Amino acid sequence: MLAAADALFADAQAPQSVSMDAIAAAAGVGKGTLFRAFGDRDGLLDALAATKFQPLRTAVESGPKPLGSDTPASERILAFLDAVLTFKLENRNLMRAREVTATGNLQSERYRWMHGLLQRLIQDATPTCTTGDAGYAAHALLAVLHIDLVDELLDTGHSVEDIRRTQAAQALAVIGQAPE
Repeated sequence: MLAAADALFADAQAPQSVSMDAIAAAAGVGKGTLFRAFGDRDGLLDALAATKFQPLRTAVESGPKPLGSDTPASERILAFLDAVLTFKLENRNLMRAREVTATGNLQSERYRWMHGLLQRLIQDATPTCTTGDAGYAAHALLAVLHIDLVDELLDTGHSVEDIRRTQAAQALAVIGQAPE
C-alpha cells in the first residue's frame, strides 16, 4: 500500500489530487483496508514519510560522521539540516502533500523527533542556551525547510546551494558561531 502511494505521489502533478480511492486502486485493496491500516490520509502520509525518512533517522541515531553521535553538535546540526533539505527535495510531492495539504504536520512523530534532536544539539552546542530557547530555535530552523518556502525560494531564482549556504549560516548564527 505504501509503495502504491509513493508511486502515485511521485508522479502526481498536484499531490492534493492523490486520493485514498486512487491509492487503494493502485494497491489492489479496498479503501476500507487503507483506512483500517492508517486511520486517514494524514496517517498514510505519516507512515509513508516515516518509511522513507527511516534511513536518515538511522544514520543520525547510529551512523558515522557527519550525522552520527561522534560528530560535534555544531557540525551535526549543519549535516542534519542539509540531510533534511535533501530528503525534502527528493520527496517533494510527498512533502507537499504532508506539509501543505494535510493537517497536524507539527504533531507528526517525524517532526517531533527532528525537533527534539535539533533542540538537544543546539543545547549541546550552546550550553548556556535554555531548553525553551533551544526549542524555539529548533522550530525556527525547521520552519525554513518547509517545502512551501523551499519551493518559493527555488521558483524565485535561488539555487539549492544558495539555500544550503544560507541555512548553514542561520544555524551557525543560532549557536553563536561565525560561518566559515
